[in-house]
Amino acid sequence: MKTIKIILGIIITLTIVFLATGLIFKETKYTTEVAVNKPIEEVFSLFNDSSRIKEWIPELKSIEATDEKPGKIGSTYKMVVTSNNGEKINLEEKVLAYVPNEKVTLFIHADNMLKTDDYSFTFKDGVTTIKNESVCRSNSYLLSCVFPYFKSTFKKQDQGYLNNFKKIAEK
Repeated sequence: MKTIKIILGIIITLTIVFLATGLIFKETKYTTEVAVNKPIEEVFSLFNDSSRIKEWIPELKSIEATDEKPGKIGSTYKMVVTSNNGEKINLEEKVLAYVPNEKVTLFIHADNMLKTDDYSFTFKDGVTTIKNESVCRSNSYLLSCVFPYFKSTFKKQDQGYLNNFKKIAEK
């Protein structure tokens, strides 16, 4: 009987800690960065060429503009990506900010995941640096409890995309 009480106590404690995560961490933030040995104009142009995004984001199967606006701000895109198990996931991407050769901010909505990617571009000594500050949150309480535990996975994936981009840009 004592063993059952100890096991139940551990399970209850872990459940409380897990559910408290969503109260403590409303969003998951991380930063990724890459340096590309090319001029900023060339890097920025390639980065924003939607016909080439599939080259550096291998899970991306399709992207189509649903509403393109002059100056890009407010433009929306429908994207389809495949998960690790081959499941197709529909995303909606909206351009929140667009300053040529300086900044692009994207808002991505996928099911219960709401993600903002804020890319800034700087140029110094022949090297363009792309810095991405990401914020992930959810409109589902249970998912908001899970996201902080997957922060390193999200960051690793986004860093991989930037590394892929660097390889393509420097060809």
